[in-house]
Amino acid sequence: MRFALTNVVPCAHPRRVSSPHRTPGLADRIADRVRGVDRTLLRDVLLVCAADGVVGLSFGAVAVASGTPLWVPVLLSVVVFAGASQFVFVALVTGGSSPLVAALTGTVLNARMVPLGMGVADVVPRTGWRRLVAAHLLTDESAAFTLPRRDPDERRAAFWLTGVLLFALWNAGVLVGAVLGGTVLAAVDPATLGLDAAFPAVLLALLVPALRTSADRRTALAGAVVAVAAVPVLPAGLPAVAAVLGVLAGRSRRGGHGAPGGGAR
Repeated sequence: MRFALTNVVPCAHPRRVSSPHRTPGLADRIADRVRGVDRTLLRDVLLVCAADGVVGLSFGAVAVASGTPLWVPVLLSVVVFAGASQFVFVALVTGGSSPLVAALTGTVLNARMVPLGMGVADVVPRTGWRRLVAAHLLTDESAAFTLPRRDPDERRAAFWLTGVLLFALWNAGVLVGAVLGGTVLAAVDPATLGLDAAFPAVLLALLVPALRTSADRRTALAGAVVAVAAVPVLPAGLPAVAAVLGVLAGRSRRGGHGAPGGGAR
């Protein structure tokens, strides 16, 4: 009977029978790409994106618990999708800086995406809405998984797999964290938990692994000195802008074109 049913049902619904000449949709193309992805790459991407999802959870929770409306970290994560810039933006705004200065600081910090975009330009469609989507999905992680590969299909699969999965897990983590920050942590005074130090601590944790060479460490130290020296004379938020501009200038003078690796996004 089971054999008979399996042969009758397709005839009763001829529209469900796929034609060999049917134009593949977006879901079909994604499924084909996933099936063709190397399992080692898939495992590594899953681990990295899951870890970033946890960071996103902490961002959402700390942002809301620090007094930011729930919609702010959620909207930032969808529209900006740049972890370090999001941390900097919320840290500056909650510290008394204007949103404009915070946005400028985040934009300058995210300028490292320009050379990364040049490095993965071959996997991005040249025209159309997919090019805009690819630009939005460009992160340190998607570039890191794409750049070492030489085969065009492997590069394309690595970029899109990392970008889409990271976008999904990062935003899911931020949303869950924001809800927790608005409920579980709402009854607690943020000062008693030391949340005023949470953003600087997270930013430091993102920065330290990227300081792999003595030149990187000297540049970071110079930026810190500039920021501290500018605090008494510049409005809130501008010392960070001055420090970032100084760091970018220092890297360009010594011919640095790479971005800090790992996790800064």
